[in-house]
Amino acid sequence: MKNKNDNTSSAPTIQIDAEGYYGEFGGAYIPEILHANVEALEKTYRETLDDPAFQREFNNLLTDYVGRPTPLYLARRLSEKHGCKIYLKREDLNHTGAHKINNAIGQVLLAKRMGKTRIIAETGAGQHGVATATACALMNLECVVYMGSVDVARQQLNVQKMRMLGATVVPVTSGNMTLKDAVNEAIRDWCCHPADTHYVIGSTVGPHPYPDLVARLQSVISLEIKAQLPAKEGRDYPDYLIACVGGGSNAAGAAYAYLNEPRARILLAEAAGKGIHSGESAATIHLGSVGIIHGAKTLLMQTADGQIIEPYSISAGLDYPGIGPMHAHAARVGRSEVLAITDEEALAAAAELTRLEGIIPALESAHALAALDKKQFAAGDVVVLCLSGRGDKDMDTFLKHLPVNQH
Repeated sequence: MKNKNDNTSSAPTIQIDAEGYYGEFGGAYIPEILHANVEALEKTYRETLDDPAFQREFNNLLTDYVGRPTPLYLARRLSEKHGCKIYLKREDLNHTGAHKINNAIGQVLLAKRMGKTRIIAETGAGQHGVATATACALMNLECVVYMGSVDVARQQLNVQKMRMLGATVVPVTSGNMTLKDAVNEAIRDWCCHPADTHYVIGSTVGPHPYPDLVARLQSVISLEIKAQLPAKEGRDYPDYLIACVGGGSNAAGAAYAYLNEPRARILLAEAAGKGIHSGESAATIHLGSVGIIHGAKTLLMQTADGQIIEPYSISAGLDYPGIGPMHAHAARVGRSEVLAITDEEALAAAAELTRLEGIIPALESAHALAALDKKQFAAGDVVVLCLSGRGDKDMDTFLKHLPVNQH
């Protein structure tokens, strides 16, 4: 067996092994009742994703229904400010308003092939819930979405969208009443309905094979970047690839085609909340230690005796105490650089993009935008930033915290 701590390569390979680990992180730590479900998914997902018929159906829906490929937009005024070329990968222009639809469409197609008739999901910011409800409406499947009651209150627009699409939205009142607790409830539901239910996990978290499954479904983002860049820059890789990271789905998708391309530096932005050491943060890679959460071994925020430390972020989608095992490994071996962005920095970055480029970003994406101020770029640098979602869902937060022209 490979030593999970063997990271001796000077150019580390970020690749999942046969046991579902990225380095020391990953695996499947699950209750016995879910063993058959997870094992069946592990045995079928690669074969299904590689099947030409599945690929045709998935790619046709991405093109005709989701609206892919999304543009790679040169943000001229933002580029001028930072003294380099900054391209925005416009995932905010997807149907439902974020990258989440890529994974939801793929997993619901996979669930139908496995004979599942009921879909459950968790959501924080609501975008994954909306995307899953959308895919279920399209494919005529029952959909139940678990959402922390704090997030239900701050993401009312998305809650109403899910309900209009026919999904049952279940507010979760345990714990901190945010994303972690929604995941807990979804797992409990899955344990009660293992035979007919597929759990559409929204990020690169959870037991193997979910982190790899979600990363592969989201890899369309980086594959498109790789195809789009040559016409703009004469090469298929950027000098910097920037994304926000909570669980890590948009970051995994944006980086996937470049994980083993050392010329593309990966820069990730996680949520520092009110400050890394404020006690109100979700900066898992900065603050976390090795542990097990939601079926995977990864980095998580925990006390010395292993109790989860409740995370905080103004962004519901980054308000998670763990991190996907791929991202934990990439940070551990130095493949990615991770910056901690405060609420204030993210709000300021959202306001700046809105005024400079006429694009209102999601609060999650605003964390990635704020990372631009923390790096010094050379004049010839090509930077690609994954604009993972649009800010419609966050308008109440923006109006509460930002000065808005009333005229």
